[in-house]
Amino acid sequence: MSPGDGTSMDDGNGRQCLVRLEPSEQTVYIAFGGLLEEAITQAGLSVPLPCGGQGRCGRCVVQVREGTVRRRSALRLSEDDIEQGYALACQTLIEGDLTVWVPPHEELVQRLEAGDRAEKAAPEVMLCDHAAKPWVARYQTTVEPPSMGDNTPDLERLQRELARQHGLRDVRPTLAALAKLPTVLREGEWTVTVEIEQGDWAAPDGPYRLLDVLPGSAETRVLGLAIDIGTTSVATYLGDLETGELVDHASAFNSQIARGEDVISRIIYARQPEHRQELQERVITTINALVDEMLARQNLMPERIALATVAGNTTMIHLFLGLEPQYIRTEPYIPAAGKFPPVPAVSLGLHMRPEALVDCLPVVGAYVGGDITAGLLRTGMHEQEAVTLFIDVGTNGEMVLGNSDWLITCACSAGPAFEGAGATSGTPAVTGAIEQVWIDPRSLEPTWATLGDAPPIGICGSGMISLLGEMMITGVIDKGGRIAGHGRSPRVRRGEEGPEYVIVWAAETGAGDKDIVLTETDIQNLLRAKAAIYAGATVLCESVGLAITDVERVLIGGGFGRHIDVEKAIQIGLLPDMPWEQFTYLGNTSIQGAYLALTCREGRAQADELANKMTYLELSADGRFMDAFTSALFIPHTDESRFPSVQRALAEARPERVSHHD
Repeated sequence: MSPGDGTSMDDGNGRQCLVRLEPSEQTVYIAFGGLLEEAITQAGLSVPLPCGGQGRCGRCVVQVREGTVRRRSALRLSEDDIEQGYALACQTLIEGDLTVWVPPHEELVQRLEAGDRAEKAAPEVMLCDHAAKPWVARYQTTVEPPSMGDNTPDLERLQRELARQHGLRDVRPTLAALAKLPTVLREGEWTVTVEIEQGDWAAPDGPYRLLDVLPGSAETRVLGLAIDIGTTSVATYLGDLETGELVDHASAFNSQIARGEDVISRIIYARQPEHRQELQERVITTINALVDEMLARQNLMPERIALATVAGNTTMIHLFLGLEPQYIRTEPYIPAAGKFPPVPAVSLGLHMRPEALVDCLPVVGAYVGGDITAGLLRTGMHEQEAVTLFIDVGTNGEMVLGNSDWLITCACSAGPAFEGAGATSGTPAVTGAIEQVWIDPRSLEPTWATLGDAPPIGICGSGMISLLGEMMITGVIDKGGRIAGHGRSPRVRRGEEGPEYVIVWAAETGAGDKDIVLTETDIQNLLRAKAAIYAGATVLCESVGLAITDVERVLIGGGFGRHIDVEKAIQIGLLPDMPWEQFTYLGNTSIQGAYLALTCREGRAQADELANKMTYLELSADGRFMDAFTSALFIPHTDESRFPSVQRALAEARPERVSHHD
C-alpha cells in the first residue's frame, strides 16, 4: 500500500489512517483505533516498554504534532504535557491521520560491564572428571573398505567398527552426519574421526548420537554453550565438551527489557501471540550476538557448537521456547512443564550446529526456575550437613533452605529495585554505576565509588543498599525510610518527586545534566524489596520449625551478589544479622550451574534429582508471609532485637536517634 496523496484510506477492512513518524520521516498505514505503539513498531522503530505496555512507566512518551488521538491513560503526563501533544504510545488510540514525533531514545548499553576488574577476572567454573565419560568424545576409527564380497552399507560398516574398536553400540547418526559419511570415508581412505555424543541425560549409557564425521585424524574442538537467561541480562559460557575447559564468555542485557522490566510485565505483554513471538526473537537475537562475539574472538565456526544447556527463571524459559506463559501469573500459578524436552538448535534459530540439542534445566514451580536448579547444583549445599540458606537476589528473590537430607524453596517478588531499575537515578551495573557510598556523619557529604572508576551515571542496586545503610546510620532517614535530615545539608532537599538526597551534583556526573539522587519514593521501593527477601527467608525457616538464627551458612548468588556490602545489607535488614564469615558470595550461580550441567554428565543428571527433591512453598498461600513482610518494612525491622549489631552501630553513631519527620 503506497502513501498516495497522504490521506486516510480504506483497504476494504475498515478505515486506514496514515501515520507520519518524525524525525525518521517514515509513513505507515494502520487501522482506525489502533495503538500508536503498533504504528511505531510497524515502521521498524521502537519505544521502550519496560512496564510491558500497561501504561505504568511513562517511558514510551511521544508527541502528537498533528491529528486526533484518544488517550486511554495519561499517567505521568501533566496537563501541560497533554496540551503540547505528549502521549503514551502504548495507551493512545489513533483516530485519524497523524504526525508523531518519536524521540530518539537512548539505546540500552549492550555490554554488561562491571569495570576493569570484572572485565579482567576469569569467570569461576566448576569441573568434574571428564576423562571417564565426557558428553562428547572423538574416536579415530578405521573401516574395512567394501568389496563385492562385503557390500554392507557405509553406516552399518562404521557402526560395526565403532562397536568392535571402541565398545560403542547403538550409534545413531544425525542426518547431517549421515549425508557426509560416504564422501568422508573415501576422502579419508577409510580412516575417519567421529564425534559421538555419549547418550542423553536421561539414559547416559546410550543410545549414542553420531554428530559429525571427519576424514583421517582430525584435531577439531567440540564445543558446548551454557546460557543463563536472566530477566535483566543474559550470560553465555563457551566450553570444550571433551576437557571441560572454559573457552570464552560474554554477557549482555536481555533485549526483552524494552518490553517489560520484570516477568509479570513481560507475561502481560505476551498475551498477544505476535508479542510472544517478538519476545522469543528478542532473547534469541541477544544470545546469537553473544555467540557470534565469542566465536569471532576464537576464530571458530558455529558448527563447532554441539550442545547447549540453558538456565533461567520459569518465565524466561517459557519465552525462550515460545511457550504460553499466561498461567504462571494467575492462581494456581501453573507453568507449561517442569521438565522440557531437548530441542534442535535449528528450530530456535540459534547460531550453532543445526542438529545440536538445546537442553533447558528443569524448573520447580512458577517462580522457582531452572536458574535456581542450576544455582543449587553449583552451591553443593545438597551434599553437606550444615543447614544452609541459598539466596539468589535479582528481580525475583528466590531462595533454597536445607542440606543433604532435605531442601525447601520459595520465591518472593523483589521487583526491579535491586537491578537498578525503577529508581529515579537507577542504572544497571554498567561502567559508571555507583556501587558504594559513604556519608560523613557530620556534614552528610558523600564519598562514592563507581564501577570502572568512571564518572558516575547513576546508582545500581548494590550502591543503593550501601547508600541506604549509610543514610540510616547517619540519620538522613528514619526507621520508616522517611527522609529526616532536612536543614542539615543542602543535599537533603525537596525535589520534584518529594524529599530526596543528592548523591552527585549534575556537574560531577558523566552526563553533566542531572543530579543523581535517591528519593523517598525510591527508598520505599527498596524497603519493599528488602522486606520481601527477609520475610521469605524467615517464613521458609519457620515452615520447617527453624528460626533464622538456626541457619549456619548463607550463600548469595545473583548478578550483583558479589558487590553487596554485607554490613550494609544487614544494617537495612536485607540479610539476617549473622557473623560476616557465615556469608559467602558466589556470583552468577545460574550460569555456573548451567556450565557444570553442560560439561558433566553426572551434574546434568543431578539437576533433575535436585528439582525433584525441592519442596516448593507458595508464599502467596501462606498467611505468615504478609505478617513477616509488614514487620520487615522498617529499617532494619520492627523487632530490633533481631539485629543486635545494628542496634550497637546506631548507638555508637547516633546516641539521640532521629525518628520523626523534620
